[in-house]
Amino acid sequence: MIDAARCPAAHHDDPTPCGGPAAVTVLDAYNEGADGCEHHAARLLASLERGRVYALPDAPAGAAIRVVRAADGIPPFAWYEGAPRTHPSQRSRAENRRLGVTE
Repeated sequence: MIDAARCPAAHHDDPTPCGGPAAVTVLDAYNEGADGCEHHAARLLASLERGRVYALPDAPAGAAIRVVRAADGIPPFAWYEGAPRTHPSQRSRAENRRLGVTE
């Protein structure tokens, strides 16, 4: 069952609450997307390769930039807290940069 109080960008396994109203649309490499609060949009973006973010018309100024910056430090599928983070695809982009990993 979908929780009506959560945005469409919230993964069903992610237990965290929304961080406000939907502010951005996150698109994947195939232009499939979901509107989301900044919190869940960042978590979704962090889990995508070649994802993009666009502010919704009534979004607060800077919403898309905040989502991109937040996603940079979030590992993919962050709600799986016990998951191993040993391979570059399992770590955040920021952590890979700190480790000097390029792919």
